[in-house]
Amino acid sequence: MQKPVLDIHEVPSPGKWLFLSIQHLFAMFGATVLVPFLTGLNPAVALVTSGVGTLTFIFITKGQMPAYLGSSFAFIAPIIAAKASGGPGAAMVGSFLAGLVYAIIAIIIKKTGSEWLMKLLPSVVVGPVVVVIGLGLAGTAVGMAMNGADGKYSTMSFVTALVTLGITILCSIFGRGVLSIVPILIGIIGGYIFAATQGLVNFQQVIDAKWFAVPDFTIPFVNYTPALSMKIVFLMVPIAIVTISEHIGHQIVLGNVINRDLFEKPGLHRSLFGDGAATIVAALLGGPPTTTYGENIGVLAITRAYSVYLFVGSAVMAILFGFIGKISALIHSIPTPVMGGVSILLFGVIASSGLRMMIDDKIDFADKRNLMIASVILVIGIGGAVLQIGSFKVEGMALAAILGVVLNLVLPATKKEATPKMNTTNKVS
Repeated sequence: MQKPVLDIHEVPSPGKWLFLSIQHLFAMFGATVLVPFLTGLNPAVALVTSGVGTLTFIFITKGQMPAYLGSSFAFIAPIIAAKASGGPGAAMVGSFLAGLVYAIIAIIIKKTGSEWLMKLLPSVVVGPVVVVIGLGLAGTAVGMAMNGADGKYSTMSFVTALVTLGITILCSIFGRGVLSIVPILIGIIGGYIFAATQGLVNFQQVIDAKWFAVPDFTIPFVNYTPALSMKIVFLMVPIAIVTISEHIGHQIVLGNVINRDLFEKPGLHRSLFGDGAATIVAALLGGPPTTTYGENIGVLAITRAYSVYLFVGSAVMAILFGFIGKISALIHSIPTPVMGGVSILLFGVIASSGLRMMIDDKIDFADKRNLMIASVILVIGIGGAVLQIGSFKVEGMALAAILGVVLNLVLPATKKEATPKMNTTNKVS
């Protein structure tokens, strides 16, 4: 095991602190602003809530886990559906409830241990749900890539998306060091430059924007009156099944990178509670749910600089960026096809990571039990099935996740199931 350049509680010199914190900021930036871009939330708010959420997580875990929390891709479709159902306020209520589930499970784990959770979420359940998350968003990505501002097919839009996609793939495959960790950011920058040469970028909004601007936070009882409905509960809460398993996987990988047993100290209950608290904070301010980021774990592995102070620095910078009006305007000026090109890869990677999870954990599909569980999840989720009884309604991904858990509990086990072990390349975000 190589000696770390900076151990967890070492305070870096000012220059090193700034440079290494900027690296973590860049690592999370592209994915964190993409989620609000896709869901119609405010990217500036997402930057602020990712920073505040990260600081909250560091405080709750007593500074023992170097991690950055950015926007979660798993909640894209549920947020869009919740907004369509009841506006931004409904999406925030759902996000709050998802964070509350984290906190409740964390408390139960503290009292009873985590073995029950591992049995509840084996890879044969989580893997297919992750595939559903990725493929369920495929139509969104392709639509963004192919259509112009008028919503109709545009060859130039599709070419722009393909250029963006190509740059992202090339950077991911041939990039070295930190460059290989930020292909999304570089792809967006490259696609933006190409789009600008084709006259697809409106710079006027950037020129007109103020340097300092308070983001448009969505705050309960100020911007909306919270209302609880079973539809919102079943849209958002079941997704916690996936993000909790993702959290567990990230803690395993992070522990291997920094050579510490994070399940022992600070404990899975504390890290889960911190993750849930960050999502609750985000919901109270109008940002998307958060999750620990595999990209930043990758940066840790490359730099061997594990200091938690680096994440404090990147979190503070993210908050400051959220209040710079020109940065917010610059994000809004990114043409939709550029984001569509990046999304084609990202959503495909999400789906592929679900497959890889099952392969890595050697899920045997010759076993009829595994075949039945995965098959039902995939068709129910991707097919958009709906279960409606009166005003009660649960659909799509949420229904698939619930049925997967139920089938796993009621079908007799034939072999010991593997629990999900996602690594830094198997990321749902």
